[in-house]
Amino acid sequence: MRGKKHSLKIPEGVTFLDGRGESPMIEVKTPWSMAEIYLQGATVTHFQKNGGPPLLFLSQCSRFAEGQAIRGGIPIIFPWFGASEGKKGQHGFARNKEWELRDFGNHADGSVTLAFRFPECAEAAGFPKFTLDYLVTVGETLSLELLTVNHSAENLEFENCLHTYFTVGDISEVSIHGLKGAGYLDKTDNFAKKTETADAIRIASEVDRPYLNTAAAVEIHDAKLGRKIIVQKENSASTIVWNPWMAKSQQMADFGDEEYKKMVCVESGNVATNKIILPPGKSSSLKVWLKSEALR
Repeated sequence: MRGKKHSLKIPEGVTFLDGRGESPMIEVKTPWSMAEIYLQGATVTHFQKNGGPPLLFLSQCSRFAEGQAIRGGIPIIFPWFGASEGKKGQHGFARNKEWELRDFGNHADGSVTLAFRFPECAEAAGFPKFTLDYLVTVGETLSLELLTVNHSAENLEFENCLHTYFTVGDISEVSIHGLKGAGYLDKTDNFAKKTETADAIRIASEVDRPYLNTAAAVEIHDAKLGRKIIVQKENSASTIVWNPWMAKSQQMADFGDEEYKKMVCVESGNVATNKIILPPGKSSSLKVWLKSEALR
């Protein structure tokens, strides 16, 4: 396995492996589920309940190379979302760096927590001093916490997001619930401000919408797979819904031409006018819980 050697006591069910592209990967098996997490971006690329279909989508065309974001799973977006004026790179730099695995936690119910920290890097030099920690708990559900601490004497301004790609049976048979009445920016229509009027969002073309000022849980109903995915969150004022559809898929070198049919992103974070302004010495914790159950 490439990367640093680990002196941590490794819990039962945790295995260090060479993943795709020989990238360092951690496999976690619990009594209910299994997961895969790459050190590159601390990206959770796989979570699957025993006997069920995968929860997360991972492109077969994704690049697993140093400095490259993984296309799928749950990339960490920080400290900006999308393109940022005067800053290099899409969605910030956290998803492009190899994170440090700092600790494990065993829980009485058999779940396992992995603690990661974002390393010091040149890209962060222009920001007030901060630390960024990420806790991933694998069990009957998948729980995620992104903790930012401002160690400087000035405000730290940032956007954050857990850019979750979900596997679906067929995008034409998917509906997204919980966003009716929310305002959003339509990035396919020059960032026009709109309001969601549908009880259930259905996708039949490119969709790229940051929904703002919405803290409610969102459900993804998947008729083809017969399941409901529930996205619960805390300290997240934004929900982003994204599917690239046909034309954009064909333009993306790390995404298959037809893969848009098998995925949808429902992302949790704080973007645009919901960005975080963190005072000196304060912390901010973005929490997300992902679970699935039968669709009735």
